[in-house]
Amino acid sequence: MQRVHRFRVWPDVSLSLLVQLRSLTLRTRPLSTLCFLLWSLTIATELSASEQEDCEQLLLTGQYQSCIQTSALAIEKKAYGSEWPLVKAQAELAVGQYAEAQQTIDAGLKRYSWSLPLRYLAWQIYHLNNEHEAADAFLNSIHELASRSAWRYTDADSLVALGQASLQRGMDPGQVLETFFDRAIQEYPDQRAAWLASGNLALAKHDYALANETFTAGLKQVPKDPDLLFGLSQALARSDSQRAAVLAAEVLEINPRHIPARMMQVGRLIDSEQYEAAKTELNQILSINPHLASAWASLAAIAHFENRPSDETAYYWQALSHHDQNPHVDFLIGKTLSEHYRFSEGATYQKQALEKEEKYLPARIQLAQDQLRLGQEISGWEHAQQAHDQDGYDTTIFNLLELKDQLAQFRTLEDDSFIIRMEAREAAIYGEQVKALLYEAKQSLCQKYGLKLNQKITVEIFPNPDDFAVRTFGMPAISGYLGVCFGKVITANSPASQANHPANWQSVLWHEFCHVVTLELTHNKMPRWISEGISVYEERQKNAYWGETMTPQYREMILQGETTPISQLSSAFMNPKSSLHIQFAYYQSSMVVEYLVRNFGLETVREILGDLQAGIPINVAIERRTKILGELEEEYAVWLKQQALDFAPRADWSEQDLRPLLNDDTKRFDDWIREHPDHFRGLMAYATILSEENRIVELETILKKLVEIYPEYTGADNAAQQLAQLYQNQKRFAEEQQILEEHARINPDALGVYQRLIELYQQQEDWSAVYQTARLAHAVNPLNQNSQLSLAIACTRLDRRQEAIQAYRAILALDPHNKAEIHYQIARLLKSENQQQAKRHTLIALEQAPRFRAAHLLLLELTTDNTTPRSQRN
Repeated sequence: MQRVHRFRVWPDVSLSLLVQLRSLTLRTRPLSTLCFLLWSLTIATELSASEQEDCEQLLLTGQYQSCIQTSALAIEKKAYGSEWPLVKAQAELAVGQYAEAQQTIDAGLKRYSWSLPLRYLAWQIYHLNNEHEAADAFLNSIHELASRSAWRYTDADSLVALGQASLQRGMDPGQVLETFFDRAIQEYPDQRAAWLASGNLALAKHDYALANETFTAGLKQVPKDPDLLFGLSQALARSDSQRAAVLAAEVLEINPRHIPARMMQVGRLIDSEQYEAAKTELNQILSINPHLASAWASLAAIAHFENRPSDETAYYWQALSHHDQNPHVDFLIGKTLSEHYRFSEGATYQKQALEKEEKYLPARIQLAQDQLRLGQEISGWEHAQQAHDQDGYDTTIFNLLELKDQLAQFRTLEDDSFIIRMEAREAAIYGEQVKALLYEAKQSLCQKYGLKLNQKITVEIFPNPDDFAVRTFGMPAISGYLGVCFGKVITANSPASQANHPANWQSVLWHEFCHVVTLELTHNKMPRWISEGISVYEERQKNAYWGETMTPQYREMILQGETTPISQLSSAFMNPKSSLHIQFAYYQSSMVVEYLVRNFGLETVREILGDLQAGIPINVAIERRTKILGELEEEYAVWLKQQALDFAPRADWSEQDLRPLLNDDTKRFDDWIREHPDHFRGLMAYATILSEENRIVELETILKKLVEIYPEYTGADNAAQQLAQLYQNQKRFAEEQQILEEHARINPDALGVYQRLIELYQQQEDWSAVYQTARLAHAVNPLNQNSQLSLAIACTRLDRRQEAIQAYRAILALDPHNKAEIHYQIARLLKSENQQQAKRHTLIALEQAPRFRAAHLLLLELTTDNTTPRSQRN
């Protein structure tokens, strides 16, 4: 607002006039009278400013009608200040009175034609009244006025208006930030407009760290400002969703009619597929502003999800009724569709947005991402480059183009079915195993679900988790995901990105390829819960210990009533309380699928997928193919509860308060254990105490008991591995091996267990066991030199020559310390079938180790053999 401009200039002018008037003699009034009048003018200005601040508070707290009435009365009384028509027009916009807002702004500009904030608001208002040429004229006039009288426009609100207009005219965002917004903040730090403009610019460029910093600093200067609080909420939405929700709630406490905050709530409801609740909230928003384009656009998106095309069309045109060239309408609908994996339909809307405004950057960025997720890479990268050429400050596009350079260095394994991109070293090590697993998944799952997959599927595996996050989500530093499938594109983290606790990459790719099948069958028209549920279920069908299985935590959550009804399962994936709760959502979803298959057959699940492809909502499809949803939910809940009750039946799961025992003397715990000999949590806590006190004999007994009552426990503190370590320390290797073998059978991620078993088998020269266990280890982490060497040796001893060569070549890719030895071993394996290659590897070995006697002998043998006549060779 221009309140600061007036305060800085008018008092100075008044003081200057007072000094000049001291030497003047006025014929009509004495000098004292004139001084009194000037003093009165200053007081009146201050009073007017106070009234304007009160009126602005009405606007900020959602009292729009009161704000309109107050400002109208002030304008009627000829109160001075361009703020009056500005705040009145803003309030009229908030309640959808677009024609009235235009009348207000026209009248305001007649009196304050020099006001840049009024002209910038006029640009917005005229567009909302479908007067686009006049709107653009207002935008152009801002710079014309500023260029003629730059000295006049140094207040905060004018600088912000100049900056906003410059952005609309395509000025470099960095220059706008420095020239206008930063300057306004530095000179007027207590003015909200500059903080808001600067923070929103950071949000628009997806620089959430800068937005966080800006809004936080702004709130120190302007506490409790609802718009600054909402900006901070948006900045934190991806990094700290809980705090973002608290901030959004605070915004609505200050202003219950805050449209952006309420629209954010709508977005969350749509994301969790609570469409009825979203429509209720949208109706309430439309009661505030019946012409709000974003509300009608959201209704159009919901109608699309609910397969109501006529309603979608009606809502779409309603959204455009007051601004028929508004690209944000198409962008918002398309973005909402894409967030539900409807990338093809989303891309269509982004193209329509660009037809309305070719340089509308958000639509071009979203279109680039949509097409990349659809596997339309040529056009996707072209749109990404165009967006970057238009605006080099958008972090999403910058990160994507940086990733493109990284992908160019990847190795591509391509055939009729797959385009597999991996870092060159990793492709050399386990690229063929990736391809083999994907072919197995394709043959098994496509046949099972009746899919004829004719298009190539792109699979990209990233050793850098930030590269995975950028490719998948558009920004780095997003953790917690092993892989993602968009339909025709799979992205995954490689074992190299998972530090000391890599997951089984084979189970990850099996899970993601199952998404390919179900998303293709439904044309991506499926809720997240059933998509995830089928994938986790199919993991368990492939390997009973892949995917999510019952755990003590899940058992407790089920029995305490923390499950989500089938009809609301997608909401379980939104804003979970913890990482445990998101994993529980996967487990619940998979158990629903298992229940459906057990009780209604796999064909029923296939029919449900067919219904989804036809646009039938999931709850309707389930009722069509099974029974009334309420009955199904009740019966499923009983079944799931029984699964929990039947879990590890030998263990005592009763609720016991262990805290007094942990803080008391050990003897009391000894007595308690005798009274509760099968209590799982008690035994686990007791084992920890025994270990700390080095009571090894008793510890062994308790660990055996834990393995006996719950052998499937695979948590990091599982008793099996503790017991194996105890046996190893006591050199009881046979018992250690037995317990490790039992645990390896049920824990597909137990890399340390596999590695220790390989050591034991090598000592026994049980090469078949070494071979099998090394392969299990490589399903978790194929990038380990020791397990690759063990595999190579085992394959050599088992006469699996090609696999041995492959393993040794994998070791070379891992840059071993003794390369000469590895080249020598490859040469020995190649000697009988490819002497030229064998000689090459032998020479490389000698180049790196000139005194390598065995390599000299092999070279002599190869050379002699080459000079021997064919008739004399064996």
